[in-house]
Amino acid sequence: MMGAPMRSLKLDTPKSLSQRVMQRLRQAIIDGEFALGAAISEEMVANSFGVSRTPVREAMGQLQAQGLVVIRPQVGSFVFTPSADDIAALCTFRIALEPKAAELAFRHDRDGAVATMSEAIAAMEPAVSARDNIAYGRADAAFHEALFTHCGNRYLVESYQLVSGRVAALRTNLTSPIDVRTRTSFDEHRKLLDLFARGEFAAFEALMTTHITNSGVVYAKALKVEALKVE
Repeated sequence: MMGAPMRSLKLDTPKSLSQRVMQRLRQAIIDGEFALGAAISEEMVANSFGVSRTPVREAMGQLQAQGLVVIRPQVGSFVFTPSADDIAALCTFRIALEPKAAELAFRHDRDGAVATMSEAIAAMEPAVSARDNIAYGRADAAFHEALFTHCGNRYLVESYQLVSGRVAALRTNLTSPIDVRTRTSFDEHRKLLDLFARGEFAAFEALMTTHITNSGVVYAKALKVEALKVE
């Protein structure tokens, strides 16, 4: 007896193209090539990448789902602009998730997590010396993402992906250029790794809570400064 005909497995080229456009725009927003609140012209992006507007429109939709872009019908697409409430809610979300991810990562793949976090810290040192905010931001993001990459729970990973782009964009855009807290931030990362490696989760959670709360304070202050500049 013949089975049902096999569905076509053709590759959806526009989708893979839109994915590539999305990744490049995501990085541009995170690295501050587009400022918070900046308009993004679909036509300009399409011309710049040498593609049609269809994959650009699809990429914008994906970025909107990640909270990085706001699409206003008949007006245009814009990089998100956080409010103080957004920043507070993001910090609360991270404080709830990251310590739990750390416990799971310790049990699931302690050595892998330690290796990835150590690599991130090694990249932070020269970035601090060079006052390279983008390189520091990328290393900082890699450190925190390691807890999720190695936790063995895809639902936690997906939950973090909902905010990781916004967190990374805030990190780059609202702490420039390497603010006074960066050395403190760097030292906190080293201490967090030490506590993680020893499985001292109560102390890890306390320090992570302080670390994330302090970053929120820095972002909120920078947001006020930006608002004053606009006025």
